[in-house]
Amino acid sequence: MDCLREVGDDLLVNIEVSPASGKFRISTYNEWRKRIEVKIRSPPQKGKANREIIREFSETFGRDVEIVSGQKSRQKTIRIQGMGRDLFLKLVSEKFGLEIP
Repeated sequence: MDCLREVGDDLLVNIEVSPASGKFRISTYNEWRKRIEVKIRSPPQKGKANREIIREFSETFGRDVEIVSGQKSRQKTIRIQGMGRDLFLKLVSEKFGLEIP
């Protein structure tokens, strides 16, 4: 899977963000862009969207999260600390009903 990379004990996840979408959810996997599409409530103003992404991913997965690239872009890479690929896929399936190929 091109959107997930394990780096040591952490997981890098390539996402594409749709801001001002009503509520947070991991919606689908875009095979063409090789990114997981994430919908968020916040508009992309003054870091609000980035703060929501960090907060929601941290709460959803119970881990520290940081944005490692794409701070001013809809295409971002996040690092989830202490998370492996298999656990991530299991939690995404359970919480959002999304199967990532």
